[in-house]
Amino acid sequence: MQAIILAAGMGRRLKELTKNNTKCMVKVNGVTLIERMLHQIERRDICRVIIVIGYEGEKLVEYIQGLDITLPIHYVVNTLYDKTNNIYSLALAQEYLKQDDTLLFESDLIFEDAVLDKLLDDPSDTLALVDKYEGWMDGTCVKLASDDTIETFVSRKNFKFREMRDYFKTVNIYKFSKRFSETYYVPFLNAYEKALGENEYYEQVLRVITMLDKPVIKAKRLTGEKWYEIDDIQDLDIAESIFMPDEEQRISLLQGRFGGYWRYPKLIDFCYLVNPFFPPERLMDELEVNFRTLLVSYPSGMRVNSLLAAKNFNVAQENILVGNGAAELIKAMMSRLKGKIGIIRPTFEEYAQRYPESDIVCFWPNNKNYAYTAADVIEFFDRNPINNLILINPDNPSGNYIPRSGLLELISWTKERGILLIIDESFSDFVDESESTLLENQLLLENPHLYVIKSISKSYGVPGLRLGVLASGSKEAVSEMKRDVAIWNINSFGEFYLQIMEKYKEDYVRGLEKFRKERKRYQSRLQDIPGLRVIPSQANFIMAEIVEGLAAAELTRILIEKYNILIKNLSDKMDRENCQYIRLAIKSPDENDILVEALNKIMGDQR
Repeated sequence: MQAIILAAGMGRRLKELTKNNTKCMVKVNGVTLIERMLHQIERRDICRVIIVIGYEGEKLVEYIQGLDITLPIHYVVNTLYDKTNNIYSLALAQEYLKQDDTLLFESDLIFEDAVLDKLLDDPSDTLALVDKYEGWMDGTCVKLASDDTIETFVSRKNFKFREMRDYFKTVNIYKFSKRFSETYYVPFLNAYEKALGENEYYEQVLRVITMLDKPVIKAKRLTGEKWYEIDDIQDLDIAESIFMPDEEQRISLLQGRFGGYWRYPKLIDFCYLVNPFFPPERLMDELEVNFRTLLVSYPSGMRVNSLLAAKNFNVAQENILVGNGAAELIKAMMSRLKGKIGIIRPTFEEYAQRYPESDIVCFWPNNKNYAYTAADVIEFFDRNPINNLILINPDNPSGNYIPRSGLLELISWTKERGILLIIDESFSDFVDESESTLLENQLLLENPHLYVIKSISKSYGVPGLRLGVLASGSKEAVSEMKRDVAIWNINSFGEFYLQIMEKYKEDYVRGLEKFRKERKRYQSRLQDIPGLRVIPSQANFIMAEIVEGLAAAELTRILIEKYNILIKNLSDKMDRENCQYIRLAIKSPDENDILVEALNKIMGDQR
């Protein structure tokens, strides 16, 4: 068996990276695509490699000659690389196709060894490697019959997003038998090229062949094996995090993205904190049916969006501000503060990161659960005077919750001391207490020193809309912050959500009831895992201490490496040396069970 690699293209979308280099010379984690691919091919039972070169071809040949590759390599030159497409490159190599069974590659791919194994271990002699289509993918798609025969190649023109669940993306790695190339592919290739020209794609020839009465090419499905096609700098960035060989660095790269995990096939993200039981399908359908209108329409300005928020949270319009996520509101709020601020740690660090560390007075609860009460907070900051106090309630990551009675004590105490009080209640809807919110107009008006911030993304399960609210009894302060942010700080989708969310209040209440039951069940299952001490939580996440066995960093590494599960390692955020803490989001029951089973296996193996 031989390998043919198509490497004539210019890779224009990679901009500066391919200004003086061919696309396959781009490096992923310090290794070029072509070097990685050639070494992977070399480890298989391959007799030779044929590379079709074009743009910067001489430079590519010189580079490959400097690599430690023992396989015979032959080059085919496409001098028309800037005027043709890959159908012409493959046509130039057609004589090689007819001489032996062939593995066909495009040179802009990166993949793990298991991808090649999948293709080579299958006894079928002619196969197209495919993977389940994901919304971020681009390029050729196919539809498969129940026996994995390719029913049709789906052209860009005929692609229907409503049918995408039925589509598979070609990985652009193929196995062609010598007979298939001689009898079908090369004759059809020449006829297609002659009829339609050289600026076409070789997959279109396969599309024509699949129309024959007798299927001659089948698909081979990937089942989680890693691969990526690199067309632009974003693809390169994602590929580096997927294929980073050092697992600790890989985890750091993944977490450093702060989202966008739909681009990572099969990854289960237990870091991001969101409501798993809302929004309901009907709400999403309503958003979807209005998508076209919303996409091409300007959103309303700040005044209208404040009105919508006021309606939903029972606060006067002049006392509430809508943000592009809570993060925008935190930034606006923190820029107003002066003097010392009180922080309770461990906590959500977005507030502290926007203030000089020298002006932060930090309270660390003196217990392994990092639990505290309103009385604890008052006692500490009575001894350590502050001008501003920030409280996340329930706190993140501990899940500690101060009930309403305690919050009223804090509001009264801070008012007496002239302390500005910020309470972030982004997770308060998840608590067992029936009256958990401080978004009450009368309470705010009576306490103009009180500011309440809420992330709609976390509570309502719509992080992609980027919505948050801030409310205060101080109309002047809210008015000033409204002037600080852009008049169109949220988009039409966010505004429309605020417009319709009131209709789904009953769904929201039911979703929270389901959530509380699932939290109880999930927490109980986690408590049965050997070596794990679970800390009670009132939020949509659970903090746990590893009391025996692995370190938190090692557990995090194993989960991502073997199970494609991402969790939060908290150990470097704690005030105790050698303590091992993790935070686990509460997701759907099925996802929670997947994590529990993985933890049971890993922790059990350590005993």
